[in-house]
Amino acid sequence: MAQASSSTMDVTFPSDEEILITRTLNAPRHLVYRAWTTPELVKKWWPGRRGEMTVAEMDFRVGGAWRYVMVAHGEFEVGFHGTYREIVPNERIVNTEVMEMPGVPTDSEEGAVVNTVTFEEADGGATTVRIRTDAGSKEVRDMIAQSGMEGGVREQFEIIEELAATLA
Repeated sequence: MAQASSSTMDVTFPSDEEILITRTLNAPRHLVYRAWTTPELVKKWWPGRRGEMTVAEMDFRVGGAWRYVMVAHGEFEVGFHGTYREIVPNERIVNTEVMEMPGVPTDSEEGAVVNTVTFEEADGGATTVRIRTDAGSKEVRDMIAQSGMEGGVREQFEIIEELAATLA
């Protein structure tokens, strides 16, 4: 029987435009999904250990919008937003994601990447989460990969695992 590990996260590049992150969490799928889809919980894990989240707005339905804003290490504010394209409870979420830039309206989808997040039951009550990002170009994919994203996502998963333990 495979054992879930809280320390292993794989980052691969299935194509010139994609990033795939895979991690198995020691938590039941419904609790990982709950942490992913509840604004109060998202505020706790989304910034990782890199800052404080100040905005977590989620109209969690197909066609609904979301917006997250954090203050990174108390120095600068960074915002992201997008829309939900597909939601299959406890299984799959597809959404766009745009990093907010000065002068670009926060409802703009210009420069959006598409994230597909899947939640699969794993052995021993664990959950395998896969995040597939379609960046639209090799340049955008590489920019994301070189942004420190891997360390941030690793921290996010650690916090989600901790949160899920408190939700059980």
